[in-house]
Amino acid sequence: MRRAEGVVRLRLPVTDAPLTTLLIVEDDRSNLESLERLFSKEGYRVLTAPDAKGALELLRRQRVPVVVTDLMMPGLSGLDLLKAVKAVAPETEVIMMTAYGTVETAVEAMRGGAYDFVEKPLKRVQIVKSVQKAVEKAGLVAENRSLKEELSQLRKREIIGNSPALRQVLEVAAQAAPSLATVLILGESGTGKELLARYVHARSQRASGPFVAVNCAAIPETILEAELFGYERGAFTGAVQKREGRFAQARGGTLFLDEIGELSPSVQVKLLRVIQEGEYEPLGGRTQRADLRIVTATNRDLAHEVAAGRFREDLYYRLNVIAITSPPLRSRPGDVPLLIEHFLKVFAQRNAKGPFTVTPAAIEKLTRYNWPGNVRELENTLERAVVLSRATTLDLADFPRQIVETEHPRQELVVSVGTPLEEIERMVIRETLRVTGGDKRLTAQLLGIATRTIYRRLAEDRGEPLDESDPEANGP
Repeated sequence: MRRAEGVVRLRLPVTDAPLTTLLIVEDDRSNLESLERLFSKEGYRVLTAPDAKGALELLRRQRVPVVVTDLMMPGLSGLDLLKAVKAVAPETEVIMMTAYGTVETAVEAMRGGAYDFVEKPLKRVQIVKSVQKAVEKAGLVAENRSLKEELSQLRKREIIGNSPALRQVLEVAAQAAPSLATVLILGESGTGKELLARYVHARSQRASGPFVAVNCAAIPETILEAELFGYERGAFTGAVQKREGRFAQARGGTLFLDEIGELSPSVQVKLLRVIQEGEYEPLGGRTQRADLRIVTATNRDLAHEVAAGRFREDLYYRLNVIAITSPPLRSRPGDVPLLIEHFLKVFAQRNAKGPFTVTPAAIEKLTRYNWPGNVRELENTLERAVVLSRATTLDLADFPRQIVETEHPRQELVVSVGTPLEEIERMVIRETLRVTGGDKRLTAQLLGIATRTIYRRLAEDRGEPLDESDPEANGP
């Protein structure tokens, strides 16, 4: 038997496709070279090592999805290498080769975490198939780990900002969180309503339970009911097995229903029953208790939808126990620089670039822009800049023309000395309404006054009495 020389070698096939790395550990030189040629032809990026020590040196420097190693080697054996690999890189799959196979050895290898145990003399089809399956498993494990990391990062996403508008919203949310009351989150698209819902969940009595989010607008009306409440086998054509709905999945936690204004009348009726009676029925099944908290969100004016007959009034009042309005980005310009810093870090890490900075001129333009798409638009703009920029300092040229070429007046209110306080109040209310797009609830929230005060001042400006029949005008 010829011993392989004490070197680590690398052979690359000529190809433009991304290659899967394979590490072969074999002290017999002829076997090592034979396996190297075989897997290079199969399209793998092949690393080789003559012993366990050389293999571990490679594994410490780079990730290798699959290791194919001989069992009997001088120094550390294949079983010793298996243990070391699982300690250094537990996600790496290991295939053992040996000419001295026994049942006991095979069992020990599999218990130690080996993916497969192949006896010599090797059969080409067998070893190639074993490696292919190990690579597939390693890929699935890596993909699953990546998805879990992304989900973890999503759950850890913070609400960035320190503006008075945002602080006021978070204060209300923190007060509402420990209660059992339903929470309705209002606001334009892109303002972070789901983040606010997660904020409420994380500070609630059900924080240890699941947070299940459902975008009611993204699920076809014909299957939304089944998605929410689940169904039993045979409940309808195609229901070949029982399926849990989102209400069951959120048991012990929070169910977040985004775009609640999109619900069909039939689903509205069933949701009302869940809130009133605390129970629901899967399609074709028996009544079940709804052990969860419901938080909803919408960018629609639900009071207007009720008046138009498109949304049930009784459901609206059940959902609207505690209403929180997520402020648009234009009402919190002081938070823009903080958001820029946050998103640049995220996208620099995601794209393996940076770190990035933004010139003062660009920060000023981004801060003064109205951001009709709110935080989501800012996020997308910064991601585009990071991906396309060749420099690590972003300037005006790195951002879309409609942002840098549009002039936006500063949101300031100038008051002359001696102006009566009552007039100042009216001016502040009118200007804040302009910034919030006429949202009276958000205006009241930003100014720290009752919604009724807004309606009363507007009625006075029109020279009309306050409409006492309007439920919004009588709100807190």
